[in-house]
Amino acid sequence: MDQEAGASPLRTLAFYLPQYHPIAENDEWWGAGFTEWRNVVRAKPLFKGHYQPHLPADLGFYDLRVPETREAQADLARAYGITGFCYYHYWFNGRRLLSRPFHEVFHSGRPQFPFCLCWANENWTRKWDGQEHEVLLAQRYSPDDDRQHMEYLLPFLADERYVRIHGRPLLLVYRTANIPDPARTADLWREVCIKAGLPNPYLAEVESHGHEVVPRDIGFDAAVEFAPHWKVLPAAHRHREEWDGVARFYNQLQKAGLMSPAYRQHRIYFYADLSRRMQAKPPASYTRFRCVTPGWDNSARRQWGANIFHGSTPELYERWLEAMVADTLQRRESEERILFVNAWNEWAEGNHLEPDRRWGRAYLEATARALQAAHRVGQQCQAMRT
Repeated sequence: MDQEAGASPLRTLAFYLPQYHPIAENDEWWGAGFTEWRNVVRAKPLFKGHYQPHLPADLGFYDLRVPETREAQADLARAYGITGFCYYHYWFNGRRLLSRPFHEVFHSGRPQFPFCLCWANENWTRKWDGQEHEVLLAQRYSPDDDRQHMEYLLPFLADERYVRIHGRPLLLVYRTANIPDPARTADLWREVCIKAGLPNPYLAEVESHGHEVVPRDIGFDAAVEFAPHWKVLPAAHRHREEWDGVARFYNQLQKAGLMSPAYRQHRIYFYADLSRRMQAKPPASYTRFRCVTPGWDNSARRQWGANIFHGSTPELYERWLEAMVADTLQRRESEERILFVNAWNEWAEGNHLEPDRRWGRAYLEATARALQAAHRVGQQCQAMRT
């Protein structure tokens, strides 16, 4: 199925994880040759009907140092209506991690596919092992670092492929709540850009981990909804904390084979409930770009305390995406008609559009159909305006 991106009146950007090649830091922290694939392949089903492991199909267990892989990803995304990748960018006071794939995309000029960046400004910890308080690499904020950071970003923001809104390069920040004075950071970034002859950046804060703020209050232009949005979660099945008070009863059920230990060790939700709740969110008073996810299950990374959204199907995802397309066309105008998908390739969190062995290209095909519907809705909206 070949649905070119231009067939839709809005742009659809997919978050892109670069952690599919070895780096020295991961070798030291997690063992020689570590990549995200190590987490992916060790996953196991934890209860009846639980979909794990997620194993890649068409693109295989790729290495992002290989340019043909990056071309194949862009070709596949483009064919099903994705109009660009939003690469996670890791900056720690001048130290950059996992930067090789994007650097090669930039310097080679290939693939010829739009992109933007999202600064993933979290501390790196051992949370994948359940040890969140052991910090491997910490963020340190300062005006000097803000300036150095933006000077580093300037060549990327000037690239002809870089995603722009009203001529301004779109830059996301994953956790603005971690920045001591985000308004000061935003002002300094704009100053550096304008001094270099670039338009001031279109700054968007990601509404991650339930954090919400009016973007203009911190000097930003917009927000990007993150899916799943933790503030609107449906009720989970019983999980560890709730079972502590009924441990004897739980142990009896487990011994009788009537209850998986996963219900004690993790938080398990229904994907359909998440979809409904995110669609029902009231409109924001500011510019918010909507986001959908084809699924979420980070039990591949976490032995306990994982969040598992059970029961995702291409049909449920398609209906959610269609609703967010309609919302975007109704509430946003011209170049601000942008929608995010989380994600292109977050395999160890179970949220990927890339084909897997269970569903093949079904989620990509659902994406293309939803964006075809967007084209029809866009034509209807235009007809009503004229």
